[in-house]
Amino acid sequence: MAEFLLVLIAAVVVGAIGFGVSLLITGDDPGIEGHEPDGRAVPLPSSRPLVEGDVGHVRFDTTLRGYRMAQVDAALRRAGYDIGYKEELIQVLEAEVKALRDGRSEDADALRDAREAAITGAGGSNVTLEKTPPAAPAADADADVISDTDAAATPEDGTANSWGLPSDETWGSPSPVVK
Repeated sequence: MAEFLLVLIAAVVVGAIGFGVSLLITGDDPGIEGHEPDGRAVPLPSSRPLVEGDVGHVRFDTTLRGYRMAQVDAALRRAGYDIGYKEELIQVLEAEVKALRDGRSEDADALRDAREAAITGAGGSNVTLEKTPPAAPAADADADVISDTDAAATPEDGTANSWGLPSDETWGSPSPVVK
């Protein structure tokens, strides 16, 4: 056992001498360099709706405890807003298809106009629809999609959007799809 320790110590000494000689030959040891961030923060685009690749390209500044919470919160609010907007748009499309299948062309036209206004970003006011009664009693069995979205999107006191947040938040307001 003593021989093994003697060989181990000799190997460490030879390694240290070799390292010292290499420092003398090559110049100086740069030492530990200062920490530089991995890169600049890359936020989500604010000029257009999000696409799948935007979430993969987002980058946050790092701090001592991790990512900057304000940047992460802003990105999550933006992603949540876009997801909610697209869900509302899907509900409007489903309601438009249902109205066309039920023969309610006036409702389908109003839904189409609301959808086109929401896509082009025109108008900040909400479109109000009047429901027409279904023609056949069999249609009563199916729940009308418009009434489901009305209940979910309109808060009781009118001060919050469909996510329960005040509508005067800085990150956006509810979409002008259908109320």
